[in-house]
Amino acid sequence: MRITKAIKQQMLELLEQHYKNATTALQYSTPFELLIAVILSAQCTDTRVNIITARMFPHHNTPEKILELGQTNLEKEIRDCGLFRSKAKNILATCEVLCREYAGQVPDTFDELIKLPGVGRKTANVVVSQLFGVPAIAVDTHVFRVANRLKLAIGETPLAVEQGLMRAIPKENWSDAHHWLIWHGRKVCKAANPTCSVCPLSHLCPSSKILI
Repeated sequence: MRITKAIKQQMLELLEQHYKNATTALQYSTPFELLIAVILSAQCTDTRVNIITARMFPHHNTPEKILELGQTNLEKEIRDCGLFRSKAKNILATCEVLCREYAGQVPDTFDELIKLPGVGRKTANVVVSQLFGVPAIAVDTHVFRVANRLKLAIGETPLAVEQGLMRAIPKENWSDAHHWLIWHGRKVCKAANPTCSVCPLSHLCPSSKILI
């Protein structure tokens, strides 16, 4: 099946219909809390991150308070998160930079965010989009998988998929479409067993089991 521009537009319209008001599942109340939650979410489910932050944020939700914990105690706080040792190290390093260079505040540009330890393109795009209203497409494992399966954007790396989606999706819809793809990946287009029989895009999807 050749995926034309018109088919891609139909896909996006259907995704919008089904996930129109979708937003992040991460729970936060301040920009700093969101930044930390997104850092923790790498190779970890949002559900698990919310359990961790619900435990940690009531007592440690500023750069200064997290720095007071130190490496060992921060590791204990996030021990049930994947890669907790390296994440603790990066979070502490980021907190030091925020205190030293930004008066404890989260910077509002992609270029500044990407320089923070532990902050990659995905994290920076989530933060600028969610907090500051900057159009961006954050490519996590769900976005990567769904974009490739639908052939909305084909790529072997998250950056290639991000660039492909930026070409396929109108800029004003980048941030919303990011959430549409995430939730479609969580609810329908799952990694191991996609439920093509209930997928509203199955008649358009070149990877649909129904069409094979």
